[in-house]
Amino acid sequence: MRKLILAAGLISMLSACGGGGGLFNRDRPDEFAVSRQAPLVIPPDYALVPPAPGTPAAASVDSSRAAVEAMFGGPAQRSAAEAAALTAAGRANAAAGIRSSVGDPGTEVVDKGATTREIIAAPEGDGQDARAAVPQQ
Repeated sequence: MRKLILAAGLISMLSACGGGGGLFNRDRPDEFAVSRQAPLVIPPDYALVPPAPGTPAAASVDSSRAAVEAMFGGPAQRSAAEAAALTAAGRANAAAGIRSSVGDPGTEVVDKGATTREIIAAPEGDGQDARAAVPQQ
């Protein structure tokens, strides 16, 4: 008898999980239909002034360039020594898209060997304890 009551209780609980219109399966109220929405009001901006004569129109300004200049500033001022070093290195002869082609996965890369990797990975120092060794082949 006890098992029969337990089985009936389990069946009734499982049947409550099924679909159908029950007490808890009602349409929920639409939260936007419950209250009124206030109309959008844009307050006037009294700080606006007409553009000065001779300034470029807002539509003619390149927005991407203006955004880059706002984030990173304009070109950095170079010292006389740095400008001379760049000119001597051939700044005027550099290819315009070199940075894009260097990062391209199709760029051919030459393995310079273990010696170059050791030089690049060497700790920074004043060079007093540096030693050079010629690799034996």
